[in-house]
Amino acid sequence: MSKSVYSLVLMDDVVEQIDRMAYAMNTSRSNLINQILAEKVAYITPEKRMNSIFKSIEQLMDDESFQIQEQASDAMMSIRSALKYKYKPTIRYSLELHRNPQKTIGQLKVSFRTSSEQLKADLTSFLKLWASLENTYIIGYFPEGITYRIENGRFIRTFRLPPQHEQSSTEEIGRAIGEYIRMFDDILKVYFANLDNEQQAALKAKEAYEQYLRKGIVLI
Repeated sequence: MSKSVYSLVLMDDVVEQIDRMAYAMNTSRSNLINQILAEKVAYITPEKRMNSIFKSIEQLMDDESFQIQEQASDAMMSIRSALKYKYKPTIRYSLELHRNPQKTIGQLKVSFRTSSEQLKADLTSFLKLWASLENTYIIGYFPEGITYRIENGRFIRTFRLPPQHEQSSTEEIGRAIGEYIRMFDDILKVYFANLDNEQQAALKAKEAYEQYLRKGIVLI
């Protein structure tokens, strides 16, 4: 969406209040005024769309398993979860939404705070298993494929809606992303809970994945 420069004559006192609100909301004066005017004419801005998605995700993450971090920008969201492992690593889910989505909505980056090479190797094994499960069970719903990147225990996954869900509301998109993160986090922990036997861990993860699919999660 393009933006242009416009001249407006505003009262100094009004601008002062706008600046205070903008500071409290961690945004700019221009962006806040744009949001206020858009709301007045019932126009959904990219910021409002992304905020609606994030709110839907927050509602799903409202329990002790996850910690919502303060957003660095209105297009990003960070969520943390703890993994039960001898090194006590933290799992970080960083979601970045596209302001003007075309074919893709955004991307999820999953990273782990650890210096353990063994843990990185175990994580990489799980991430490869996860990609294999998605390419076995849900790839058929995405004609253009599913975009991944796995590197040194880090996972990057692009989100796009399958054709049958392209008209989903922002609340539905947020719920789909939130459910994806919860499913990933849960199955990761199932895998690590059985890591003393890697084959058993992979089997348990596969069974958990199939169980989620039977529940009818929204694909994204």
